[in-house]
Amino acid sequence: MTETTTTAGVKKSAKGKESIGWLEKTVAGITATIEHSVFREEIAQKPGRLQGVDPRAKLGMFLVVILAASLTSSLPVLVALYALLLLAARASQVPFDFFVKRVWVGIPFFAGIVVIPSIFFVPGAKLFSITLGSMVIGPSIPGLTGAVLFVARVGVSVSVAVLLVIVTSWSDLLKSLQAVKVPQIFILLLSMTYRYIFLFLRTSNGLFEARKSRVVGRTSGNEQRNWISGSMGGLMNRSFKMSNDVYAAMLARGFNGHVRTYNSFKMRQNDWLALAATTFIAIVALVAGRFIG
Repeated sequence: MTETTTTAGVKKSAKGKESIGWLEKTVAGITATIEHSVFREEIAQKPGRLQGVDPRAKLGMFLVVILAASLTSSLPVLVALYALLLLAARASQVPFDFFVKRVWVGIPFFAGIVVIPSIFFVPGAKLFSITLGSMVIGPSIPGLTGAVLFVARVGVSVSVAVLLVIVTSWSDLLKSLQAVKVPQIFILLLSMTYRYIFLFLRTSNGLFEARKSRVVGRTSGNEQRNWISGSMGGLMNRSFKMSNDVYAAMLARGFNGHVRTYNSFKMRQNDWLALAATTFIAIVALVAGRFIG
């Protein structure tokens, strides 16, 4: 079956059917990223259980759960912690599929790459073995157990981080970092990077949409590559100019290296209770991990 490619990136087969090409995929991917960011901010504004907790208390809760997940070596305890995270996400009106996909779509791949060698090199009883000449290789039971424990530990830790970011607005999260004495330069870099990422995504989206709407003829692969390289160069030049303009505007408005927000935080009784309850759960998880294998 032969295919022809139009300028917009839509491939037409010999039967006349159209499939989505590289340009449509790029525009759709950029737009989906922007929509996910907007959707996350909408979740942070919902009247959920965690949304009403002081951001500093949420940051403390995040730290103690991460610590408990990192120190425990019990798979049932990690499963119990993850179940509690799902309940917390449910109480905070976070969509179940959105929360689960954000965590488990990438973790099995990246964590698996890291842990796969240990499955074969950790000594112990083999699940099965394969003889290759003078070598006998196979996954060991201790290696598989350690791999599952590692993936579960990473999954719980990433789930806590994702839940914290979803239920907390970015500006409040940055201000809560100031409460734990995170260096100002680190907070400033996080703030500017977050804003510039989505600004450049919108700019790139505009470039792709402009090309798609203005060019009606067919273009060769060489012409498409030249356009991509030229667009990348133009976007880079625009980013440098924009960064200089933004910094000059910040200096003109009195910027001195400190991040300031209009929101004021005040720890209430419910915030202290939430932090204390999370700390208690983390301690119980650590103690239970010593007795539950």
